[in-house]
Amino acid sequence: MRSYFRFSKAFVVLGLAFTVLSQAQSQPWSLLQAPKDLTLKLIRDPVTLSLASTDFGHIVHDNPFAIFSPSSISDISLLINFSNSLAIPFTIAPRGQAHSVNGQAMANDGVVVNMTELNGFRNGAGIVVVSDGRTNAPYADVGGEQIWIDVLHATLEHGLTPLSWTDYLFLSVGGTLSNAGISGQSFRFGPQISNVRELDVVTGKGDLVTCSSEKNSELFYAVLGGLGQFGIITRARIALGPAPTRVKWLRLLYNDFSAFSADQEHLISLNGRNDTIAADYVEGFLLLNQPPLDLSSFPAPDQPRITSLLTQYGIIYIIELVKYYDNSTQQHVDEDVKVLVEGLKFVPTFMFEKDASYEEFLNRVHTDELFLTSQGLWDVPHPWLNLFVPGSRISDFDEGVFKGIILKQNITAGVAIIYPMNRSKWNDKMSAVTPNEDVFYTVSLLHSTGFDEVEEFQAQNQRILKFCEDAGIKIKQYLPQNKTRNEWIKQFGSKWKTFQVRKNKFDPNRILSPGQRIFN
Repeated sequence: MRSYFRFSKAFVVLGLAFTVLSQAQSQPWSLLQAPKDLTLKLIRDPVTLSLASTDFGHIVHDNPFAIFSPSSISDISLLINFSNSLAIPFTIAPRGQAHSVNGQAMANDGVVVNMTELNGFRNGAGIVVVSDGRTNAPYADVGGEQIWIDVLHATLEHGLTPLSWTDYLFLSVGGTLSNAGISGQSFRFGPQISNVRELDVVTGKGDLVTCSSEKNSELFYAVLGGLGQFGIITRARIALGPAPTRVKWLRLLYNDFSAFSADQEHLISLNGRNDTIAADYVEGFLLLNQPPLDLSSFPAPDQPRITSLLTQYGIIYIIELVKYYDNSTQQHVDEDVKVLVEGLKFVPTFMFEKDASYEEFLNRVHTDELFLTSQGLWDVPHPWLNLFVPGSRISDFDEGVFKGIILKQNITAGVAIIYPMNRSKWNDKMSAVTPNEDVFYTVSLLHSTGFDEVEEFQAQNQRILKFCEDAGIKIKQYLPQNKTRNEWIKQFGSKWKTFQVRKNKFDPNRILSPGQRIFN
């Protein structure tokens, strides 16, 4: 994935020579205006442009004018400064792993920055772990282009680990921090953006700025969860903690949503960072009585009775619960798990436990990726919908969406995830937005489908959004896909004015991340 844009400089220069005249007619700027150092790093061959015109969603296709391959951080500043020097600046979008699903990392007729090229500039120093014994707060300085699986491997070598994760680890650090970065650890440690101590950012004015909660704090808070609107993250300082070695990985099955959600909320109420009784990960997902039914993650002897339960109730709700341990806690981890599940109202005898290594658990989605890739089912359209739902309305959402739309329409193909988080673990100074309730739920409908069925799923997503609007459920979109200014104003709510002020301050020409479609 990181070698998408490898190319021959000779080929690029030749391509530029042939396109200078035609581009002068179709573009408000010419490559002849660009500094020579930039010109040699702007790629215009059709194959590379085509690769940058799509993403993991395989739904939006926007062709950039060029791909930029920086060999240093200063190259990015130079590119932004050049754009700003023009009478009509061109737009710029940083691209890491391109795991967006709605064109967020694209720049139609603009320039896409291939952030993975910075791996060469780092010369193997893209992840630096600092734990020298002089501080009780170890951290990792990580390039924005680095991916989380590599951060995991680098920190584990020191017996350390980041505290908050995403479900899928082959994502860039800059990409997840531009959104929030959430998973089953967020109820306890907050999203990934709550675990950042410092950033290096190239702003939309071309300035390279080091920022933190104490230094250049307005930029720091703007960029975290800022959807790439204020700057390009080139380095993040990530808080670390002691790494466990293994996990107890439980799945608890429910046939009643009220019991399911009550138990999830009970589990996340134990959320102290140093609380030894607390769970380390709480998520949930749905099993729907719809084809294709995949029970391969459950023991084979139990699959028939799970199928029977599902046939009886139509939907089964599953809590995924994890407790970490290591050699020092191994003797009492089983008792800790017993205390955690005591009193939970799952269907009797429908608790399944697995013991796994810490890395195996965190990297669990990659196993699915390898299988789906082998079947030709990974690089397909992903009409996803990710929502934050107020805790007070989650039962209404269950009745109206899970049962009233998804189960009845019977077109679901993918994963439906649902789990609660504590708003107290989020920093409201940051750009990321959540419902204004102490507890809110992540609902992720992660559809995979054929190219001829995309519109059907998109229509279902719109029905879900309309149901929430009509029912007065004040959702917020995560990884938002808003199309109009009014939708964005509604998304940011009371933060909209601040968001605008910060945009004018840090990216006054509105050139960064146009694929979000907020200001352009």
